[in-house]
Amino acid sequence: MDQAGAPRRVGLVDVTLRDAHQCLWATRMTTAMMATIAPLLDRAGFAAIDLVGGAVFDVCVRFLREDPWERMRIVSGWVRETPLMVMTRGQSLFTFAFFPDDVVALTAQRIAANGCRIATPYDALNDMRNLAVPVAASKRAGLTVVGGVVYSLSPVHTDDYYERKIRELVALGVDGVYLKDPSGLLTPERIATLIPRVRAACGALPLHLHSHCLTGLAPANALRAAELGVDLIHTATSPLAEGASHPATERMAANLARRGFATGIDLAPVAEAAERLRYLARTEGRPLGAIAPFDAFHYEHQMPGGMISNLRAQLAGLGLAARLPEILEEAARVRAELGYPIIVSPFAQFVMTQAVLNVLGAERYATVPDEVRAYALGRYGEIAGALDPAVADRITRGGEPVRARPGDLLAPGLPRLRAERGPFASEDDLLLAAFYAEAEVRALKAAGPIDLRHPLAATPLATLVREIARRPDIRSFHFTERGTVGNKRGEDGSRPR
Repeated sequence: MDQAGAPRRVGLVDVTLRDAHQCLWATRMTTAMMATIAPLLDRAGFAAIDLVGGAVFDVCVRFLREDPWERMRIVSGWVRETPLMVMTRGQSLFTFAFFPDDVVALTAQRIAANGCRIATPYDALNDMRNLAVPVAASKRAGLTVVGGVVYSLSPVHTDDYYERKIRELVALGVDGVYLKDPSGLLTPERIATLIPRVRAACGALPLHLHSHCLTGLAPANALRAAELGVDLIHTATSPLAEGASHPATERMAANLARRGFATGIDLAPVAEAAERLRYLARTEGRPLGAIAPFDAFHYEHQMPGGMISNLRAQLAGLGLAARLPEILEEAARVRAELGYPIIVSPFAQFVMTQAVLNVLGAERYATVPDEVRAYALGRYGEIAGALDPAVADRITRGGEPVRARPGDLLAPGLPRLRAERGPFASEDDLLLAAFYAEAEVRALKAAGPIDLRHPLAATPLATLVREIARRPDIRSFHFTERGTVGNKRGEDGSRPR
């Protein structure tokens, strides 16, 4: 209760249209699939709706051949009451590469111009220098900025560390803060010590909790975090919740109500959205979310579930599936030797790649990818821990560490892009050229405008007819229209069934 005796408000942020399908459906939800779901979520009373992030932007371009800028415009036409949210990887934006400051600034302008209202940048190393330009540019573009700090578990990621990092983030002028737990590593015990420190560091700013369910603890953690001062919790509609995804909106709203909190969520449109998502999963052959079993080993390697499943498939193709546990053990060792990078993109991929090379190669660190070497030299930003001296020379090859803000090392990018690949029909196209090679952009443009035709977007009658047509035991049917009952007979004179 607040001081006036009314229930304290804990808002919910919906991630169904972005992070949830990214976790459970390999990011393959098309814009057409959102056509009837997005307006329902818009009516439910969420504080925000998460729409686009790094993986979504990339899959739209490379695999779905949907222009992600066009997706923003289309969905912003469907969602009129709730602000749409776009997540960026700070100076890396939607990719793994670092971009010059002018590209970062233009991206913020185009996010706002295409109908989104909240930016949620984070840096994978929690180097707040990498958020200075994204935050300032987003504010200039008129966006509300909720900056992220990524949670991890290691000897160096202490409560003192997180309090310091959040104070650095607040000093950049953000409008809110979110604690991002991408691997679901939080525990109730850590919540009890961490959240009060984080809450104090945020001051009066809203504090979000963004936590995945990979260990099954995220729903309980969120409830305890709400009691300790978290203002908003990120949730997903139940068919796309749990597992590698987020806590379910319906259950979270009910549990918060039982704890005396008000969410302001109308669950009726959420229930209808859930029904449509279950139908979509069935027709598309996509999985529904399921509660993940607790796995203590996860706290050691910390790898996201999707990365493990992909690696398992790749190893199976090489006849090496039995070596997966060994590789995960090596990933934990590599991470410690690299100074405990947070296992989130791109460093999850870097650590896993190095672990595979170490296990399958003749000697550990005999081969070091360029990206791992760049990380060790500080080219991505500040390393939280220290490199293991036993492997540092082999990794860095005696290179001089970078002390400057990585963005300061990059020349402006837009003039070169205009000269080498222009002219462009729009600034959105200019940014696509910044992010992708010519062949990718050309293939995207060849696909044409986003196709919004999808069975889920059909009228109820059309859906009924289509489903009946799939039933081999039904040869004919009749229906009621405007109060009249059809009395059609089959060609053989029999009544239809």
